[in-house]
Amino acid sequence: MCLWLFPVVAETSITTMTPHESSLLTYLLMLLQLLLPLTVSSPHPPPVHVPTLVPHTPMPLLRSRFSAHTQLDFGTHCNSSCLRRGEQEAQREQLEEKLAFETLYADGSRTLTTVDVEGEEEFEAHTDQPSRRRLKPRRRRVRRQIYGADGRFNIQGDNFLLDYPFSTAVRISTGCTGVLVSQQHVLTAAHCVHDGKDYVKGARKLRVGFLIPPSINGTGDSLTSSKKPLIRWVRVRRTRVPKGWIQGPQEVSMDFDYALLELRWPHRRPFMRLSVAPSSDDLAGKRIHFSGFDSDRSGELVYRFCPVEEESSDLIYQHCDARPGASGSGVYGRVWDNSLERWERKVIGIFSGHQWLEIDGENRNYNVAVRITPLKFAQICYWVHGNRLDCVHD
Repeated sequence: MCLWLFPVVAETSITTMTPHESSLLTYLLMLLQLLLPLTVSSPHPPPVHVPTLVPHTPMPLLRSRFSAHTQLDFGTHCNSSCLRRGEQEAQREQLEEKLAFETLYADGSRTLTTVDVEGEEEFEAHTDQPSRRRLKPRRRRVRRQIYGADGRFNIQGDNFLLDYPFSTAVRISTGCTGVLVSQQHVLTAAHCVHDGKDYVKGARKLRVGFLIPPSINGTGDSLTSSKKPLIRWVRVRRTRVPKGWIQGPQEVSMDFDYALLELRWPHRRPFMRLSVAPSSDDLAGKRIHFSGFDSDRSGELVYRFCPVEEESSDLIYQHCDARPGASGSGVYGRVWDNSLERWERKVIGIFSGHQWLEIDGENRNYNVAVRITPLKFAQICYWVHGNRLDCVHD
């Protein structure tokens, strides 16, 4: 099947195909991904240097009021400050301030942890990323997150819902999506738990939902094809949000729209490892993928993939179809693993929302993912392991 036919087939299959036929289509989709050429600019991208974050002793903060409302349809527009950020080099103090982080505990208490970044190379690593095109301010227009024919695919059937990589997608009780990145941690978007000023109401008793296929729930075989999967909810022990999201205006903090949730108990499902986001030229097929719980398809896990359209030092611009609810999905690609000497699926970003840009006098609307830079990788890795010495990345 030709790649350009996928959006049309997906749109018709979702509305007219039986569950069995839809599962067959999902299988063919996965098979085609393996057959598509893995074109990259170089066979072996060079190793990436990851800096070391040195955390200070956490300082207690006032308890959260949980006064914010969750904003699932998150969008921004690029103005003159966006342009200046692309042209100025980051200063050490600014980056260290943004990489400080808050920790929210299940009882509502909070702490603030400041950090130091060791060495000088980390700032070269931060700026030595795909450069942002010259962007101009624009007026806000009607938002959209579907581009042309709907190219999303419902993931159905036990064999697919419980298979990697679809099994790494989880629901967040505030209405978003997350991705399993360890046996006890979920990566999601910061705006799913915090609006930049305060934690959302749903973060007071935050939970993560694991899909349970109908057959595992004891539903009869004759009914499994028509039943939607159920969800098993697990409480979150603590939540970590970078200060870069909390302290800045919306356009600035979109670069830091990520948060890590630590579950109360470990899970037994496979998880997807993190990677510093390479240039799109070093991604297999120059494509990204993610699965989420889009609000217009209640109870269904929805998968999509598409090429990278634009890149900046902190964001990945693309036209993967998405709707509110997909925020926080783990954006992954096939990345060359030097230690294993093979292509591996790894999380390279977090789906945030959409952003209007004006490029070369033309207004363009993109869906946007926050890219995992070397500094963000070091921060998230420390959140996961609790030991900066374990965060060495090739």
